[in-house]
Amino acid sequence: MLHKSRRNFIKTAALAGAGLLFLTPKSYAVEKMQNNNSLKGKKVLYVYGGWSGHEPQQSVDVFVPWLKSEGAELTVSDNLDSYLDEELMGSVDLIIQSWTMGTITNEQEKGLLKAVRNGAGFSGWHGGIGDSFRNNTEYQFMVGGQWVAHPGGVTDYSVQITDKNDPVTKGMDDFKMHSEQYYMHIDPNVKVLATTEFTAEHASWIDECVMPVVWKKYYGNGRIFYSSLGHVMTDFEVTEALEIMKRGIRWAAESKYSPKETWVSPVYK
Repeated sequence: MLHKSRRNFIKTAALAGAGLLFLTPKSYAVEKMQNNNSLKGKKVLYVYGGWSGHEPQQSVDVFVPWLKSEGAELTVSDNLDSYLDEELMGSVDLIIQSWTMGTITNEQEKGLLKAVRNGAGFSGWHGGIGDSFRNNTEYQFMVGGQWVAHPGGVTDYSVQITDKNDPVTKGMDDFKMHSEQYYMHIDPNVKVLATTEFTAEHASWIDECVMPVVWKKYYGNGRIFYSSLGHVMTDFEVTEALEIMKRGIRWAAESKYSPKETWVSPVYK
């Protein structure tokens, strides 16, 4: 049974309209400003499953009502065989996945990768796309990073907004989290929007290591958006964590409709 506060959170999320859940007056104004790229009419495939500890089923209750309020045309699936449906995968504008660990067949992976290369966006959070299929390196290449540790488990940490100009994070301030602080192996060519800094408390050799938390990238013609926040759905009670995810989803859904962005800046050159 869900904890009472989590039940109340999910109930609130399901009832909230026009994507206004958990928004303060300040963030509400920012939300209105960022709602120009509407999801209205966009075809969205929402795939959930895998390890239950990351609450994939509960994520449906949180995000699907908001997606519907935005006007998205939704297909919700709890089976990776959706990636085998060529007609579906050829028509979707965006794939949102919440599937931690587990396995994906070669054919399922090929269907997913082909759709994204051809222009479907791909978006998710935490282990839902950042720790999905540990044996599939091409999938990890698409995402742009892979979870490897969360020193200290659930802990207190801060998130720093490092890109104040990108529409996904524009107008946002740094914020605090009480959750898993993801340590990841990351593609150096992703566009990093927010970071976190580790201390020596749980692993002395990572003291002062700055780790990306939110990024965007491309795989072929498809936009990829990722946030490492969201270990459980109550993490999205933090207004900034939820708002970043919503803006990132909108951005990723524009792969087929907006000019390709360029930002690659090799960090080792």
